[in-house]
Amino acid sequence: MDRAKDVLRKLGQKAAEAAKNAEDLAGNTWRHLKTGPSIADAAVGRIAQGTKVLAEGGKEKVFRHTFETIPEEKLLKSYPCYLSTSAGPVMGVIYLSTAKLAFCSDDPIACQAGEHTEYSHYKVVIQRHRLKGVVPSTSTVKPAEKYIQVISVDNHEFWFMGFLHYESAVKNLRGAVPTPVPATLSSYLQSNNIEF
Repeated sequence: MDRAKDVLRKLGQKAAEAAKNAEDLAGNTWRHLKTGPSIADAAVGRIAQGTKVLAEGGKEKVFRHTFETIPEEKLLKSYPCYLSTSAGPVMGVIYLSTAKLAFCSDDPIACQAGEHTEYSHYKVVIQRHRLKGVVPSTSTVKPAEKYIQVISVDNHEFWFMGFLHYESAVKNLRGAVPTPVPATLSSYLQSNNIEF
């Protein structure tokens, strides 16, 4: 009888955890779709991105086609999200590889070049050794709105939002930030003209 109770208790815990994960994903999906100017456009954009991944043979191939990579570089994770810009949120995908953190918009963005309008994808690329910090934050006004601030060593800041898998993104992006070199080792390397 005790064994049966233990099995039922464990099943209940797993069911509760699965229900919470499903609820979180549903909430994150709704917030993701609402982040852009149009829910319909965001939904179509996510479908188009999924179709692109299937057509090109997977996320790794999309990553390699979109960004310049080195042969030994491997894609670790990718997260659909938005990049906050002065013109508003830009929907795309953030990629984490063994060498870089990169973002590419789903659609080309219009840019004025003299009298002509040109279209190109909005891209951000930061080599992993140039990452200074990854800071998660939550809106004080709307606690369901969560952001990730990415800071490069030259103090450029990028704000990402509307993640479908926010907690996983925070964990993996934070893990990409290099551990600082201890001051004594850093001064030794500098005094001996050794680049790190």
